[in-house]
Amino acid sequence: MSSHVHGGLEVTPPERFDRRLIAPMLVGSILNPINSSMLAVALIPIGAAFGVPPSQTAWLVTGLYLATAVGQPVMGRLVDLFGPRPLYLIATSLVGVAGLLGALAPNLGVLVASRVLLGLGTSAAYPASMSLIRSEADRTGMDTPAAILSSLSIANQVIAVIGPTLGGLLIGLGGWHLIFTINVPLSVICVVLGSLWLPRRARSRGAGGLDYVGIVLFTGTLVSLMFFLMQPRVSHWYLVVLAVALGVAFVIAQLRVVEPFIDLRVLGGNRPLIMTYTRQVLAYVGAYSFLYGFTQWLEEARGLGASAAGLLLLPLSLAAVVITALTGRRAAIRGKLVAGGLFLLLAAAAQLFVGTSTPIWVLALVGVIAGVPQGLNNLANQTALYQQADPARIGSSAGLLRTCVYVGALISAAANAHFFQYGATTAGLHDLAIFLLVVAGLLLLVTFLDLPE
Repeated sequence: MSSHVHGGLEVTPPERFDRRLIAPMLVGSILNPINSSMLAVALIPIGAAFGVPPSQTAWLVTGLYLATAVGQPVMGRLVDLFGPRPLYLIATSLVGVAGLLGALAPNLGVLVASRVLLGLGTSAAYPASMSLIRSEADRTGMDTPAAILSSLSIANQVIAVIGPTLGGLLIGLGGWHLIFTINVPLSVICVVLGSLWLPRRARSRGAGGLDYVGIVLFTGTLVSLMFFLMQPRVSHWYLVVLAVALGVAFVIAQLRVVEPFIDLRVLGGNRPLIMTYTRQVLAYVGAYSFLYGFTQWLEEARGLGASAAGLLLLPLSLAAVVITALTGRRAAIRGKLVAGGLFLLLAAAAQLFVGTSTPIWVLALVGVIAGVPQGLNNLANQTALYQQADPARIGSSAGLLRTCVYVGALISAAANAHFFQYGATTAGLHDLAIFLLVVAGLLLLVTFLDLPE
């Protein structure tokens, strides 16, 4: 790096962010949203292929999010211990294997298994990216790299919202199998970019390893709770008892372990971070409930094909992308959260009034309204986390933020399975809209109780 003399003093120009890191970070970070959103238009065709209702295909959503809810903090901890490069390369390789398994799946069970592998494989890129950003910020002396964070958020938003359209086009070209096959070239691209440009230097942020007891207890809590939520019956009361017992054991274990799976002691002393996680869960309950519920209704009740339903969601995509691009470079949080909550409330209310005879342009407008909070909430919470988290555990904290996304998605999957027990009917969509109104109201309440600066 060169220097120059100014006023008799030698001045060294500031280090610049290594932009070679951006490509692998961006491509790796889109693996999860693309697999999440493309599935929205594939659930009805997959159900028809295997002869199962929406309450069963919902396990395709649940399988991925159970794996990612556990996988994100595990990968985040491993990133903190061993650095981002090895975790990134191993996990993105697994994505290609999972894609092949899904494309060749002979039944729904194998397809669910491929989604679980996809969940694990897509869990490393985000905490690895946040760790790389923190390292580069420390090296270059940057404060909050809003432009880089915005680029990550925009990439995720773009893919998440165009995923249904892309999925519909792929299904139109070669059937639902293609939404799994596409993971193979994406995996190859990630491995090549990561091998070329991710730093080789190993980095450890402390001694210790994985908290296996914590992982097992956390997984058991989520799985038992999801088995109940997918079929909430009085006769399944034992699943709730099991989930509560495992949850209590998990909390106790985490408070006693030196290097816990989820550091609850840090959360206990960081109220702003807890509120950020809570907002993230609520925001994604709303986002995924709308995405999966509205899309299935478009195909089954409104009678649109997968390609047509995907195209109808393009206005949602454009709204999310535009709002993220317009607000992304501002590190401010307060206005984004309030606007995101209000637009989610408006989208839920609008969904109450749609029916099988509603004009296409009105349905597209509802999508636009739903796209705005998707473009605001994740960006605001991501920026808040970056400011609130302990720098030494940024990988773990970022992984936990993504876990909150998937907890929200799990709740939305259970809601869709409940309201669409007998198919994606208009009555079920309206019941789902009432659920969304409650979620949006809670999101606004949490936001007003703890408005970040």
